[in-house]
Amino acid sequence: MTKVREIASAIEEFAPLRLQESYDNAGLQVGDPEAEVSAVLLCLDVTEDILEEAQRRSCSMVVSHHPLIFHGLKSLTGADETQRLVMQAFRNNIAIYSAHTNLDSTWDGVSHEMAHTIGVENLRPLEPSEPDGNTGLGVIGDLPATPKLELLRRIKDKFQVKCLKYSVGKRQLVVKKVALCGGSGASLIRTAIAAGADMFVTADIKYHDFTGYGDSILLADIGHFESELCSERIFSRLIREKFPDMVVYFPESEKNPVKFM
Repeated sequence: MTKVREIASAIEEFAPLRLQESYDNAGLQVGDPEAEVSAVLLCLDVTEDILEEAQRRSCSMVVSHHPLIFHGLKSLTGADETQRLVMQAFRNNIAIYSAHTNLDSTWDGVSHEMAHTIGVENLRPLEPSEPDGNTGLGVIGDLPATPKLELLRRIKDKFQVKCLKYSVGKRQLVVKKVALCGGSGASLIRTAIAAGADMFVTADIKYHDFTGYGDSILLADIGHFESELCSERIFSRLIREKFPDMVVYFPESEKNPVKFM
């Protein structure tokens, strides 16, 4: 039977841990690397509902995009949510593995998956992690000339965005070059402008980013949750290609923590 360490190795072969940002904590979070895996549940965030679903569906491993443990734990007393979830996972023999910014920076990672979703081609890293390399945060690529509003509607539909925020300052009506970054990518706005992007698709853009850069580039904020859900598709492909007999589930209990009225 497949072991935890084997699934971890398959993911890290695709998204090496060396690619993660200095603040990150990707890798095996909870569990025995030598434990056998009955089934895998994928998710964006590890929550109580996710762990209960994993137990209900007889999954002995959860693979998430966002790490459950970001900072060092000094005790395990159940004093906060992270401690309670770690204890819950241990009690039920559920291993937790996370691939975060390493999955963002690797070739064909999160931002690439976003680009494929709306038909952006000829991709290259927006902010390369090394000169002439294929890794780095965000991507930029080409799109057949598309009317701005048509592309915004496509993005809203493809990413199932309930409330799409976009800038109105840029007068250009047709989009040909698009930059994208999964998650909180506002720090790359100026990089996208310098790279000649007509549009930048990301999440967590601040009001003053819209006012400060909206005349220079079309900004589209699709939401953090919505921009990174595609990580689950990447995990599914990686595991199923390497272990075709492994049972892999997409979550039924996953919820966007942000609601709109």
